[in-house]
Amino acid sequence: MMLIEARVAPSRIHGLGLFAAQFIPRGTPVWRFVPGFDREFTPAEVMSLPALAQAHLRWFGFVNGASGSVALSGDHACFMNHSGNPNTGAADTEPLVTTVARRDIAAGEELTCDYFAFDADASRKLGTAAEPGLGAG
Repeated sequence: MMLIEARVAPSRIHGLGLFAAQFIPRGTPVWRFVPGFDREFTPAEVMSLPALAQAHLRWFGFVNGASGSVALSGDHACFMNHSGNPNTGAADTEPLVTTVARRDIAAGEELTCDYFAFDADASRKLGTAAEPGLGAG
């Protein structure tokens, strides 16, 4: 669940992106997995869905490398693009399901994250040439 105001708009990184609608100070929680609002699908649940629903999950969700489950945000967080130098990330003091601002983020600035830090399917989403730190989205 997004914890700050944000909007979806065209991105210079890739297609559509998620942009801060307010100034976000460094350390501010930006997103948190909230069961009941956000959803985690087991591998069996994913396989039981129609092909189009599976494709949607593979594109907009992220894969837990340990369990193979797919998490899907219930809001616009799925529009956050990848960066090798992201302005958001997991905080050492927060659970890994919480994303915080890694630095001050200006209103209107695109929110980015490092797909490789949490999505076991990052390489496929970013293309075979993508590697950690390249900033492709």
